[in-house]
Amino acid sequence: MKILKHVMNNLSFSRITWNWHIQDPASQRLTWNKPPKSVLVIKKIRDASLLQPFKELCVYLTEENNMIVYVEKKVLEDPAIANDDNFGPVKKKFCTFREDYDDISNQIDFIICLGGDGTLLYASSLFQGSVPPVMAFHLGSLGFLTPFNFENFQSQVTQVIEGNAALVLRSRLKVKVVKEHREKMTVQNGIEENGVVSTNIEKEVGKQIMQYQVLNEVVVDRGPSSYLSNVDVFLDGHLITTVQGDGVIVSTPTGSTAYAAAAGASMIHPNVPAIMITPICPHSLSFRPIVVPAGVELKIMLSPDARNTAWVSFDGRKRQEICHGDSISITTSCYPLPSICFRDPVSDWFESLAECLHWNVRKKQNNFAVEEEEF
Repeated sequence: MKILKHVMNNLSFSRITWNWHIQDPASQRLTWNKPPKSVLVIKKIRDASLLQPFKELCVYLTEENNMIVYVEKKVLEDPAIANDDNFGPVKKKFCTFREDYDDISNQIDFIICLGGDGTLLYASSLFQGSVPPVMAFHLGSLGFLTPFNFENFQSQVTQVIEGNAALVLRSRLKVKVVKEHREKMTVQNGIEENGVVSTNIEKEVGKQIMQYQVLNEVVVDRGPSSYLSNVDVFLDGHLITTVQGDGVIVSTPTGSTAYAAAAGASMIHPNVPAIMITPICPHSLSFRPIVVPAGVELKIMLSPDARNTAWVSFDGRKRQEICHGDSISITTSCYPLPSICFRDPVSDWFESLAECLHWNVRKKQNNFAVEEEEF
């Protein structure tokens, strides 16, 4: 006892005070080191209703703001644009590019999207590294990710050029697909036959490695097979579960309101650093969606006893088959997508929930016509 008392008397305890400061999501602001000079305009293809807004925006950017406008070459091949003589002088000032052929990642100051949510996903796919700020106008069918209306586009674009806007940094997923057996492909102008840029492919003996930056989700499903999918999911090298069902969705908080929400997942604000794992029609009713920290690495492989192969897609694109021995590694990318807000990240998100998803909309309960007697 004397020894124990001596030890206790010589121990000193200090209270550690943690000074935590959580950043207000609305405090993220767009700041230009120098005035922007170039802008990429992305227009939804095969949509006649966007032709006039596209022309008005391009005229405003080139003639009134003297900006360099980049446009995808296939957009200008639309007969309604190609045959418009009045639009000819503006069109001659454009810089054009082709997806998977031209690298414009270091030439764009910011992006303007005209269309629905798909235009924002497409803009994300064009930049496998750092992404310029994106201003998205709601001219599509849903518009959850496109907060701006086109009626007052001049003043709104001017505010962005002047740096008077809020930002939300939408995290993306860095995905690496390793295939054990490489298919025979021919290379033309640096592009593989399946549309994957050859500079993003590391080739080893008997292996093909492809990398993608994903804004919404990675979907692994059973494809055309009538059997359940049977894939193993690893977290930081440890097997956490085997998915038996129609498939599994690995999504960002931005993607939580897309396919994952339809599969029963919670909707998460894009400022939350997390990765969501959502089963698609799981065979086990206790397999509920889970949220894991953004810093982990997930790995998905076919189970050794799987009856069939699986299929994977990235934001609904680049769909491909996954066989035994192949693997899909997923982690949070260090290159988020900076999305320009109409008001601020909180207001924009809840307005989208209300307008696009009709979140918590129900017929209100009637009040009592007369006051009840208190007992």
